[in-house]
Amino acid sequence: MANGLIKKSVIVTGAARGVGLAVAQRLVRAGACVMMADGDEDRLGVEVERLREAEHDGQASAFSCDLRQKLSMANLMAATLDAYEGIDVLVNANRLLLRSDPLNPEEDHLEDLLAQNVAANLRLTQIVARRMMEMAEAEGLTPRDRAIVNVTSVYARRSLPELLAYSVSCAALDQLTRTLAVALAPHGIRVNGLAVGGLPSPALGEALGLEDGGRAALEPLVPLGRLGEPKEAAEAAVFLASPAASFVTGQILAVDGGRLLIDRLESDPR
Repeated sequence: MANGLIKKSVIVTGAARGVGLAVAQRLVRAGACVMMADGDEDRLGVEVERLREAEHDGQASAFSCDLRQKLSMANLMAATLDAYEGIDVLVNANRLLLRSDPLNPEEDHLEDLLAQNVAANLRLTQIVARRMMEMAEAEGLTPRDRAIVNVTSVYARRSLPELLAYSVSCAALDQLTRTLAVALAPHGIRVNGLAVGGLPSPALGEALGLEDGGRAALEPLVPLGRLGEPKEAAEAAVFLASPAASFVTGQILAVDGGRLLIDRLESDPR
């Protein structure tokens, strides 16, 4: 099901791995024209080439840059307009996760994670939203459905000392999502968040001191009885990005197998 995304122009950041990659892949299969952005040029090139070789209905292009730099953001926007002649969807999936020592200002990494997970997403959103607004004005009374999706985490609502900076940055991104939804609603631009959880990752495992990305520790804590996969989060992101969610804005959709529905258990190591 294409969900009305055929030929839509999309930017996906953090697109070389994990949820960002899964979202980009799903959008290309849905027929969208996707500019995949990431700082890992080699891996990004490999993933884009794989999508091209698969001959999906959509298109994939690569743009490698440091997304914390304003010039890089402006160049990303320009490259997308050159390639696809517009912008309909932005998916901010570029996230950094580092272990925090909450009592040591030299090791809490708060500034680093706020810079990448919050400030960089906000600045890119502002650049993209400005162009979306210009295009919507030119389209007149029937502008295209446009959307911004911020990939965040269920750890925005959990108080783990080892994830102090990550949790704070995700909570800030949640609030940024709600505030921008109100600011951009008069321009027909929807802004929603996707809070992922129950998806093991090397970064999460390292931050929490868990082996295998936290698989063995996390699985018993998910009510659905299994861990999730990036492609399942991608399906939810595609819904939020598509006209199927045309009356949904300012929401944080949790894709976590029900993890946030239960209290912390005695067997819960983190």
